Amino acid sequence: MQPGRAPAWERDEVILVCDLVYHNGWNRGFPDDPAVIELSELLQQLPLHPQEKRDPRFRNVNGVAHKTADLHTNTPWYQGKPKNGGAVDKEVIRDFLEYPEEMQAAAKAIRDSIRYGSFEKSEPVEGAAGDESEAPEGRLLARKYFARERDPRLRDKKIKSVLAAGRDLSCEACGFDFEAVYGERGRGYIECHHILPLHASGATTTQLKDLALLCSNCHRMIHRGKEWLTPGRLRELIQQQRAD
Repeated sequence: MQPGRAPAWERDEVILVCDLVYHNGWNRGFPDDPAVIELSELLQQLPLHPQEKRDPRFRNVNGVAHKTADLHTNTPWYQGKPKNGGAVDKEVIRDFLEYPEEMQAAAKAIRDSIRYGSFEKSEPVEGAAGDESEAPEGRLLARKYFARERDPRLRDKKIKSVLAAGRDLSCEACGFDFEAVYGERGRGYIECHHILPLHASGATTTQLKDLALLCSNCHRMIHRGKEWLTPGRLRELIQQQRAD
């Protein structure tokens, strides 16, 4: 790796830096600030960038302080000339302004996962790459989230509980029933969605009431984009669209 060409900042990292700036009154930090020093150490532990792409200055205190200045000068109210700030910086700033509680919770969940080493056990989930990159809480939390959703034991328990209650396995957003459309081939098929994002639920044991049954299309739509969308909200959007 050539000197001076540090890896691009991932959304996960920018969330952590923006959280620091947010709690600092939207002001920048400096290399000798304890919070900047601590964040530099945390960022170096994130499993986002391969070791071979890191030089000795990777996410050091100077780089972290510089990124806080990028965010500070790209706030809507900043009067001077903004420093270099990419699209991710602007997105994260906007999200902190629109969803401050959710974004602070996401930052805390990332920090806690670093400290407890839970990201080390988190592997990429097949078919989730696009959803990971769009997730508002960042790619690493999204990866843990999708792995939890795809736990076959949880899915089986949820399906059994729904059937035991005498209900059909239909999508809770649009009503699609795989068996009704595909016959025997669709019997017993439905996808599970965890209602609470990982930054809100934390590392607690998942309960069946936290799971919703969705068809593949609705499940994709819920995870698409930056907005936190619940099955109930998606159901409202579908009903509005059908009424138009």
